[in-house]
Amino acid sequence: MLVRSSSWDGRRVLITGHTGFKGGWLAMWLRTLGAEVTGLSLPAPTEPSLFEQARIGEMVSHVEGDVRDLDAVQRTINDARPELIFHLAAQPLVRYSYDNPVETYATNVMGTVHVLEAARHTDSVRAVVCVTTDKCYENREWVWPYRETDPMGGHDPYSSSKGAAEIAIAAYRRSYPAGPKIASVRAGNVIGGGDWAADRLVPDIIRALQAGEPPVIRNPGSIRPLQHVLDALSGYVLLAQRLLEGRDELASSWNFGPSDGDARPVGWIVEKMLAAWGSDSGWTKPEAAQPHEAVLLRLDCSKARAELGWSPAMSLEEAVVKTVEWHSAIHGGADAREVSLGQLEDYLQRSDTKMSEAQRA
Repeated sequence: MLVRSSSWDGRRVLITGHTGFKGGWLAMWLRTLGAEVTGLSLPAPTEPSLFEQARIGEMVSHVEGDVRDLDAVQRTINDARPELIFHLAAQPLVRYSYDNPVETYATNVMGTVHVLEAARHTDSVRAVVCVTTDKCYENREWVWPYRETDPMGGHDPYSSSKGAAEIAIAAYRRSYPAGPKIASVRAGNVIGGGDWAADRLVPDIIRALQAGEPPVIRNPGSIRPLQHVLDALSGYVLLAQRLLEGRDELASSWNFGPSDGDARPVGWIVEKMLAAWGSDSGWTKPEAAQPHEAVLLRLDCSKARAELGWSPAMSLEEAVVKTVEWHSAIHGGADAREVSLGQLEDYLQRSDTKMSEAQRA
């Protein structure tokens, strides 16, 4: 496999935002690889949450704190003495950012600066992987996918805060070359079991399905580059592994998005989820005007394919089915940690098979 347990066994890793959906999956993955994981985060942002359901606090050294507090960040890094930091803590919601712009900028911009500054003053830290988003790009709503060299921007407070964070990351990388190697990673919207965020497409559909109600879909014609959370994380983990192996030239920005043919309209995704759940409820569209959201945004991942050998292991349809299967199992009383680790094992086997097929071809 591209991601190797031997590269992670005993590694000290700090994850900010480990109580969130993507951070929780990353914490479980790194623990299965043998890493010693410390997590710094606010309490789980939703109820229920993957963090509580899968009992992730039992798997890591859990530190409750806010990345907006530089002293707390520095203290946690000093105590954990990580070799690597994955920075995922963020205010991740577009529509929430319209109502809470100050919190959004403080968390996403200054929170990132605090992590980079604390890492710079901790000699154990060799690399930092900062997780941003595909929405960091100045979105021109064109059909061409965005490359890592395209301009940063953002229409709304959330998107622009992530563009600003990317600029700060690049400045730290250039200004402090003797410090930790810093990379940023950009993925589209990820889906998977345990995402309970409010006002987000797939969790909203899951809640409606569990309640036996038709989902409310704001923009059925919008194109969303959705991918399974493990596909995005596989890129992050592989990049971090390479940095720890001494590949300093890889300290740059990276896109980890779905396959080119998997950019589908929201309406298609809804229909696939309804079918996977076995629901015939249909869906509805609100009549009220909605805040601006990007209609089309795609990522060019040729750099990750060429330089890291990375590519997604799941199609969008497979990702949708896996997401529905996770929630259906938990809704039926299954243990969330067992289901999650089972899906992780299945993903690793799938990824290994895909890589072997590519090598034979």
